[in-house]
Amino acid sequence: MENTQIKEELKKVFNQDITKVAVAYGDGIGPEIMEATLKILEAAGANIQIEKIEIGEQVYLSGNSAGIEKSTWKIIHKNKIILKAPITTPQGKGYKSLNVTLRKSLGLFANVRPVTAYAPYVKTNFAGMDVVIVRENEEDLYAGIEHQQTQDVVQCLKLITRPGCEKIVRYAFEYAKAYGRKKVTCMVNDNIMKLTDGLFHNVFKEIAVEYPEIESNSQIIDIGSARLAANPNNYDVIVTSNLYGDIISDIAAEIAGSVGMAGSANIGTNVAMFEAIHGSGLDIAGQKIANPSGLLNAAVMMLSHVGKTQIADAIKNAWLTTLEQGYHTADVYQEAITKEIVSTSEFADQIIKNLGKTPQQLPVSNLSAGNGKIVIPEYVRKEQKQVLVGVDIFINWKGKNPNEIGDTLISINSFKMKLKMITNRGVKVYPEGMKETYCTDHWRCRFVDVDSKIDGEKVYNQVDFEKIIALQSLLHHKGFEIIKTENLYEFDGKRGFSLGQGE
Repeated sequence: MENTQIKEELKKVFNQDITKVAVAYGDGIGPEIMEATLKILEAAGANIQIEKIEIGEQVYLSGNSAGIEKSTWKIIHKNKIILKAPITTPQGKGYKSLNVTLRKSLGLFANVRPVTAYAPYVKTNFAGMDVVIVRENEEDLYAGIEHQQTQDVVQCLKLITRPGCEKIVRYAFEYAKAYGRKKVTCMVNDNIMKLTDGLFHNVFKEIAVEYPEIESNSQIIDIGSARLAANPNNYDVIVTSNLYGDIISDIAAEIAGSVGMAGSANIGTNVAMFEAIHGSGLDIAGQKIANPSGLLNAAVMMLSHVGKTQIADAIKNAWLTTLEQGYHTADVYQEAITKEIVSTSEFADQIIKNLGKTPQQLPVSNLSAGNGKIVIPEYVRKEQKQVLVGVDIFINWKGKNPNEIGDTLISINSFKMKLKMITNRGVKVYPEGMKETYCTDHWRCRFVDVDSKIDGEKVYNQVDFEKIIALQSLLHHKGFEIIKTENLYEFDGKRGFSLGQGE
């Protein structure tokens, strides 16, 4: 069947609703791979209506530190769907990451990265690998809240929220359900970060029971990453927080054979963005040799997201067929496998010729067998009784002997508030610290009610906030430099703060 006939048949069979898409051509190789991708979508009858948006390097260099103009936001809100080629963030001068800005500003809470091995057509040690990583996209250490507090110490706040956990964990299970996946693995580090990662893990366990047909398990992130690298075929869907997800998704893409082959979806309640996971490839820009596969696979995810799964399957199967036929861009060349090294546009042309065909060796794409659109319910807060029981006061002090600052602070009597302990970098150094513990100029001093019965997990007494303010005022007048405070709370009688190491 001629290609024009195939295109007409696709138009007859597939849903032809117009999909409006904001398209960013990007920087470096971005325009080249975007042109190739859009040409394939048009040939397959995707029926998308594009509106070009300008983001990235030129916008940065025009003096906009965010890399995006106000007018572009209006286009994005109107179209709801973004197809984005890689962009370049200029070095220095305080330029903000546009990717982070887009994800947070648009509420794109789920980063979804399917990673598949295409052996033997793309070199890999893990034939059959087929893993989907669902990464929380808005919070964690990537909240970007950092401070230098003393000469020696800087901090980065790790923010994990219950609504954030609920949305991403439920999305992972709903994704598995929609696409016929059998297992969801949660990766956390709650043996160390018992409150933040502990919340993520607890939410995972709560939601997992609602999906008895899907196997669920959890792993500590360090051994989980190692096992993923060694035996990726043991995994199906992985759900994790922002930083861990960023790391393991690149591990997965690398061991699958090529970071350049993988697409990525960023899903929000109202807007979704689809992109390749690789960079802008400035070193090969303009040479017409870039591999458009990553962006094309992102576009396939986009079509599936908007309900055009049959068109998505047609494009994916044509792409797989092209790989099998040995038409490869230079980045995946193998002497024994590659029939012809093709340019970016030639690769796209070969995929178009293969529309309507299915691969003979690689698994056939069957997104159209999915169970419909994923819907995440609104978060409903369950009210808890919140009781103030103390305060951690962080002090900038240049001394080295914990007993010197400890004995001074414990002698202070301020409205029935007393010193419980002092830690330095999280390790208890007073009372009864160890002389070997190295101390910086950053001291956490925990104060509680003088009548609290402190014995391991014993309940603390409630304190008035005015007492905490009075304590801080007194410490200031005694010459102590307060750099930060954290109120200590119990929630429904459970301690909402960590103990010091060694406490």
